[in-house]
Amino acid sequence: MAEHCKISAVFVAEEMSYVAEEKLHFVLKLDGYSRAKEIFKTGEQVVSNQFTVGGHTWAVRYFPNGVSEKYANFISVYLLLKSASEKGTKATFTLSVLDKDGEPVRSFSRTVHIHTFSRGEASDWGHHDMIKKVDLEGSEHLRDDCLTMRCDIVMKENHDEETSDLHRHLGNLLKSKDAADVTFQVGGEWFSAHRCILAARSTVFKAELLGAMKESSPGSPIEIRDMEADVFNSLLHFIYTESLPPPENLVMAGHLLVAADRYDIGRLKLICEKKLCDHMDSDMVATNLALAEQHGFHGLKKACLKFLACASNLKAMVESDGFEHLKSSCPFVVKELIARVQPAELKAKKDLVMEI
Repeated sequence: MAEHCKISAVFVAEEMSYVAEEKLHFVLKLDGYSRAKEIFKTGEQVVSNQFTVGGHTWAVRYFPNGVSEKYANFISVYLLLKSASEKGTKATFTLSVLDKDGEPVRSFSRTVHIHTFSRGEASDWGHHDMIKKVDLEGSEHLRDDCLTMRCDIVMKENHDEETSDLHRHLGNLLKSKDAADVTFQVGGEWFSAHRCILAARSTVFKAELLGAMKESSPGSPIEIRDMEADVFNSLLHFIYTESLPPPENLVMAGHLLVAADRYDIGRLKLICEKKLCDHMDSDMVATNLALAEQHGFHGLKKACLKFLACASNLKAMVESDGFEHLKSSCPFVVKELIARVQPAELKAKKDLVMEI
């Protein structure tokens, strides 16, 4: 069956930047999108032909009906490294659907920021919810039943074993709880950590753990309110490892953006805000706009307003579940949206006014 749904990988360009980093991209074509969707069950995959980056062999794993039942309404896509170096192989990569002009479609692009592929064995990483099938099929980006994607890879070998292993060792330290000297209670769950590591990574944690709070309640668990346990767990994971555990979905990205802002984790804040900006859709834009307005995320607000400049996106946002929350929590933003509607889009403006 697989011969009817072959994925071909074609080398496009290569650019060497500095000695420890290699950049290039490949175009991948799936001929027979509908056929693949029909014959491959959820959990079954098509694997691209192999290609080489930085002396390593790679491929792309494509699940036409999702990697599991939870993601059956999505296309799942993963970058597969056949064999990593003894020190591990570090890469940043972006998977994008291409439009008719061969340009990446922003709403169908996903990026993984710095992942270390595991040592000496096949290792993959990617997105369970890469593309919602109904969105792709309703777009103009399926041509002649062919799906064209691009994989951009920036690979950096771990030449310094001691440095490259640092985040792995810190991750193991967090997991083992060895020498942990502070405990947090979040959403009914308990988390052990290390004061010095948290203080070194966050000025807020430094003030709380090495300042007045430490003296007022030495040895006592610290209760974190207004945060879910899984969000705090991901926050700790990033603080120790500079990476995020799966699943990296948009809802989690929003929660982590607020947490990163709260604890002054600048890099995590940039990653989460970029993720939300790069994957804007009508279901999430109202929630994102409320988030941006309430917390002062100017880049995210700008991206939301740009998305809503399209009358069809604005109409879809008004019909979404998040619009009621936006109206009640940020009425001034709704008025700003009304003022921005162009005269040629009076119907959208009328619909928006009627919803208020």
